[in-house]
Amino acid sequence: MMRLQVPGYELLSQSNTLQYSFSGTGVNVAAALARFGHEGCLVSTLPDHAVGDAALAYLRRLGITPSFIRRDGKYVGMYFLENGFGARPSRVTYTNRLESSFNTAPEGAYDFNAIAQAVDVAHFCGITLAMNDAVRGHMKAFAKAVKASGGTVAFDCNYRPSLWGENAYAKAKPFYEDMLALADIVMMNEKDAMFTLGMTTEKETRREQLEDLIPAVAAKYRISAIAGTHRSINGDNTHALQGFIYTDGAFTYARPLTFAVHDRIGAGDAFTSGIIHGLTEGWSPEEIVTFAAGAGMLAHTIVGDTPMSSVGDIRKALSDTIGDVER
Repeated sequence: MMRLQVPGYELLSQSNTLQYSFSGTGVNVAAALARFGHEGCLVSTLPDHAVGDAALAYLRRLGITPSFIRRDGKYVGMYFLENGFGARPSRVTYTNRLESSFNTAPEGAYDFNAIAQAVDVAHFCGITLAMNDAVRGHMKAFAKAVKASGGTVAFDCNYRPSLWGENAYAKAKPFYEDMLALADIVMMNEKDAMFTLGMTTEKETRREQLEDLIPAVAAKYRISAIAGTHRSINGDNTHALQGFIYTDGAFTYARPLTFAVHDRIGAGDAFTSGIIHGLTEGWSPEEIVTFAAGAGMLAHTIVGDTPMSSVGDIRKALSDTIGDVER
C-alpha cells in the first residue's frame, strides 16, 4: 500500500503536504526478517506503470526479493495517516483498497504450489483477509500449498472492524477459523478470542482472560505457538508493552518495556517478525518473546511503518543502557 502521511501532528484538513512511502503488513514483516538475515519475499500484484515502478524500487531498497510480484491492474491501495498527540489518537483512513491491483488479481494469478516450494514460512494477515472473497481464496489456497509442502504458516489476526462493514465480527469469524485451522504460528490476544471467535470467559483481568482462552484456541486449532502483546498508555504519554508467547502448553512473558513513541504504525509487525525469527532459529520461549518485544519497542522510534532494526540494534536496546551518541 501507499502510505500518505501528514507532516508533524497536523490534521489532514490543515495540511497541504503529504509524504509518501510504501508499506503494509507483508512488506513490514518481510523487510524486518530480511534485516535479520533471512530472504524476505512478497507475493503481490503491482500496477504496470510509474507508481508500481516506484513501489517496486522501494521494496528493493528494503531488501525484499521481488520474485513473486506480478504486474497488472491500475491501482495501489492507499491510506492517509494523521499522527496523534496527547489525548488525540493517530488516525488511519483507507482509500481505493478494493480497486487495487492486489485485490483485483484473478483466480490462478499466482502459482502457489511453486511459491510454496520456495519458502519456509508464509505470513498472512487479518487485514488482507478483510478484502474480498477472491483475496480470501488466494490466502487459503496459498496456506494449503505451504502446509502440503511442509512449510510453516504464520497468521496475524490483526482484526480491523472498519474493514469488515456491518455485522463485522460475525462476518469475519468463519474466515478467521479457516486460517487458524491452517496456521502453525498465530499472533492474537484474548480480545481476538472473545470478539472475533466469540469465545467466553468468566475471568475479569486481561491476563486472566488471556490464560483462560489462548490455551483453548491452541488446542482447538492445533496451533504450536500463539504470541501477542498487551499495551497500556501512561499519563506522561509513554507506552508500556509486554509481550507473551504460549507454546508447549505454557505461557512465557517478556518483562514490560516502557518507552516514548515517535511512530506507532507497524510496531505489531516488528513484534511478529521477532517471534518468527526466534522460532525459526530454535531459541527458547524466553529469548523469543524478549527479542520480539524489543523489536516492537524499537519500531516505535522509527519513522514509517517498516521496522529497520538489526538483531544487534534490538539486543543493544534490551541491554538496559541508554547511551550517548555512537561515534
